[in-house]
Amino acid sequence: MNRDVCIHAWPCSYYLESEKQWVPGKLSLMPLSLKFTADKTGETLVSFPLSSVTEIKKEASHFIFSSITVLEKDCLKHWFSALQPSRNAAFSTIEHFWRALLLSGPPAEAASPPMTEGRKLTSLMACSQKRLEDTSRVLHHQGEQLDGIARGLDRMESDLDTTDRLLTELESPWWPFSSKSWKMPSETKPRGGTSVVSSKGFGKEGIVINIPALISQGTESHVKSGRFTILVSGLEIHNADSLLVHRFEREDVDDIKVLTPYEISIRQRFIGKPDIAYQLISAKMPEVIPILEVQFSKKIEFLDSTLMPRSTGTSSAAEKGNSLWHAASELMDHAGCCEPSSGSPDSRLPSVQSSMPFISEGDTQELGQILRKLRGLALDTEAELEKQNEALDSITTAVDQTTLTIHKHDRRMKKLA
Repeated sequence: MNRDVCIHAWPCSYYLESEKQWVPGKLSLMPLSLKFTADKTGETLVSFPLSSVTEIKKEASHFIFSSITVLEKDCLKHWFSALQPSRNAAFSTIEHFWRALLLSGPPAEAASPPMTEGRKLTSLMACSQKRLEDTSRVLHHQGEQLDGIARGLDRMESDLDTTDRLLTELESPWWPFSSKSWKMPSETKPRGGTSVVSSKGFGKEGIVINIPALISQGTESHVKSGRFTILVSGLEIHNADSLLVHRFEREDVDDIKVLTPYEISIRQRFIGKPDIAYQLISAKMPEVIPILEVQFSKKIEFLDSTLMPRSTGTSSAAEKGNSLWHAASELMDHAGCCEPSSGSPDSRLPSVQSSMPFISEGDTQELGQILRKLRGLALDTEAELEKQNEALDSITTAVDQTTLTIHKHDRRMKKLA
């Protein structure tokens, strides 16, 4: 994600020590820094990295105005007051990203040299691999749910067979005098084994990802810490005490809006009563958005065109993996051809290949390992999709047959009544 993107901004005042006065402006939070811009001049009066911050506190300026103070390593203290819509909302958001940066460790850019083209390509491929792994995990859980549905249909079919035998005996004119005993068949268990698996009781296996987040509902002034969990069957929001605040079933989610790479809103519409909407901010949100794209591809909306994924939404995960494999393979082949042998005639001719970025042998080997994993993941994903399509076809057929059988039994029972 772009490190210059503004996560959130708050109108406030900054105490300018050199002039001994409060300057109105806007405090902006970036993924790695904080900056204050004056309203009148548009000048950035102060800007510093979050990694240099040692303390963030709530204080009172002149015993009247509620303020936030930020202390840097060189003991430089910054005062921000009159924050809107509330000081607590600004403090919770800034502290959340500051703590997330501390937990992630020191930034690697300060000590490492600039990334080569090979390292950039490796990093891109590693992100693609992680995204494909998340997709495969979601598909795997969906496959388990389909298996549970199939087992439930088997049990319904067994129960309908029992109902059919009982109705046949009831319809017989001599059934009260029949020598056959009225007993329930002993074989009432589903042929598949256990009963249907409920998506609500899916347990830990149904959790795709769980991240800390700042939660707000309605007005932004009420921001609370909590956790956001993506399940195969829906979405859950918990407070800081791990108590469930709200659960969105998968089919209940009407829209998900990606406001920034770090902020989303989830809404469930109602007729005749207010909608249920939550806004979530998290430093880990860039890891969650690709998963939401997979689960809610038709309901997710990117408010900024720059946040849109490069790939089209119509292509499947397997197609993405295969296209990525072919493109990267061509790049590697090209990298291997960039150095012609000294004895070849091409070595004496000027070539445009000298202007192409060089990929080292170590980067090439690492890319090869990632590409092999990507190809395997793409093939597994494609196979899982085919398997789920077949399962859906068989489930649809079974549901149709079960519906017809229920209607037939209903008509027979009405005649007996």
